[in-house]
Amino acid sequence: MKKPVFTGAGVAIITPMLPDGSVNYEELGRILDDQIAHHTDAIIICGTTGESATLSHEEHTECIRYTVKRVAGRVPVIAGTGSNDTSYAIKLSQQAEADGADALLLVTPYYNKSTQRGLIAHYTAIANSVHLPCIVYNVPSRTGVNVKPETLAQLCKIPNINGVKEASSDIVQIAEIKELCGDELNIYSGNDNQIVPILAVGGVGVISVLSNVAPQMTHDICQLWFDGKTEESLKLQLQAMGLVRALFKECNPIPVKWAMNRLGWNVGSVRLPLVDASPEVQQMLETELKKNGLL
Repeated sequence: MKKPVFTGAGVAIITPMLPDGSVNYEELGRILDDQIAHHTDAIIICGTTGESATLSHEEHTECIRYTVKRVAGRVPVIAGTGSNDTSYAIKLSQQAEADGADALLLVTPYYNKSTQRGLIAHYTAIANSVHLPCIVYNVPSRTGVNVKPETLAQLCKIPNINGVKEASSDIVQIAEIKELCGDELNIYSGNDNQIVPILAVGGVGVISVLSNVAPQMTHDICQLWFDGKTEESLKLQLQAMGLVRALFKECNPIPVKWAMNRLGWNVGSVRLPLVDASPEVQQMLETELKKNGLL
């Protein structure tokens, strides 16, 4: 049995930007402290929500380094170090390990459209290059490739391939992953609208966008489930559904950055080619933030 890197709600944290487009490290630090104060169970830095695709190499590594230092062991820090270039993913992963990250989040190679055999070779090469636990990030809607349950059944034989962030939205596939991998692979929901369903098929938590704006609620959805209070957990999950829809009405992290600014944080804008939230999405977010008592 592989011990999870964390259980509960890990936040896929945004990257705050200054008006000139550079990273706002001071605001990132404030957000990190607030997340931990509201019982977020892990910090995931430089993921999709953190706009990793448009961070320079220097920004990417500095965001990880800064987060490790600021969090100072209070919760696990998981560094997004995936790439569609295996050698670059290895370089990022080794640097994150050297800088003190607790685990790695490795997105499926995008654009190349690897075969399943290629995915096994890719993840094996990265895992063998480091000692940290590795979490496979399966998000076919962004990468064009689905990591099949049979592929994960092979990968979980590697000692430090510890988990999967499942954002395929296919609950049958996720149940099959649990069937084939058992306790050798920890399953995290990659979709905030599927936290409870994935916990119900053996998941151990969520890597969450929702946690940026509602860290306590997202933590509580998981903790109530773990405490056997399944009805209360489901009630919170259903309560959050409208807000989750608003957060994904346009491409993440467009809505969540607007929402964070609306809540009083100074996170700036998104980087091109993303643009700020449309008036329609802003109104949806305004309504849902108020409905959930966040405004």
